[in-house]
Amino acid sequence: MHFYLTIIIAVSCSCFICAQNELPKVSSGTLIRKDSFPSKYVQHRNIDIWLPEGYTGDKKYAVLYMHDGQMLYDSTTNWNQQAWDIDDVGQKLMNEKKVRPFIVVGIWNGGSARHAEYFPQKPFESLPKQQQQDIYQAARNNEYSVFQDQYIKSDHYLKFLVHELKPYIDANFAVEKDKNNTCIMGSSMGGLISMYAMCEYPEVFGAAACLSTHWPGILTLENNPIPQSFYRYLENNLPDPTKTKIYFDFGTATLDAMYPPLQAEVDKIMIKKGFSSESWQTLKFEGEEHSEKAWKKRLHIPLTFLLKAY
Repeated sequence: MHFYLTIIIAVSCSCFICAQNELPKVSSGTLIRKDSFPSKYVQHRNIDIWLPEGYTGDKKYAVLYMHDGQMLYDSTTNWNQQAWDIDDVGQKLMNEKKVRPFIVVGIWNGGSARHAEYFPQKPFESLPKQQQQDIYQAARNNEYSVFQDQYIKSDHYLKFLVHELKPYIDANFAVEKDKNNTCIMGSSMGGLISMYAMCEYPEVFGAAACLSTHWPGILTLENNPIPQSFYRYLENNLPDPTKTKIYFDFGTATLDAMYPPLQAEVDKIMIKKGFSSESWQTLKFEGEEHSEKAWKKRLHIPLTFLLKAY
């Protein structure tokens, strides 16, 4: 199992590094690329913005920010020939009037910096220094370095989202700017950073979807203090349940097989902090694996929960 987990992380991280110059094809709507979006906080990266059919400046749209932007729209451009197909799923839900109109801001990951940018920084830094170093070293002892010899910098990544990218989107597209119409979504490490974004900036992000959230943070649960640090962080930093929506899910196969007991601990905290079915969902998908194919199959569920039509 450990070898398999190493391969999963190694392949996904290393292949995200691959430059994808071809603009993905979408089945509906329009895709706009902002090449090499500048930032003083993180390395420059592409932003792929999807506008649904009939997009017009005459009305305002909600905004869904999604991590791992390379993997969202077109499987033929991706290393594993899989994609979320957010354009297909989102357009169908809009046509059925199950969700309110929204655009998608696909944020390319930082390649070798992906793990370091998506790993919640404050929980990690709450650990003793020796444990922090042990975590970095434990990853490097594998055949593949999870952190790619980079130190965690997710606070800078969130500053990029909030202080650079969101102002650009707000200024250049017909969107609602308030938190109730600003959502964030990701899977695996992208699930962690989505949770962290909502906790760190509850005035910006009113809803978050965290699919197959990678609570272990690294590749093993043995002598791993990371999940406990996340639990403590959530205890102290979960936003107001009456003003927030958060969605978690997990499968039971491949990498997701690690998650059920960890998510159960998170669910206890959600209940303790006053979250109810109106503001929170955790769903289990028996037999589902850790892949874009699996996330696509259930994508309509978090979208409907976060962006339910008024």
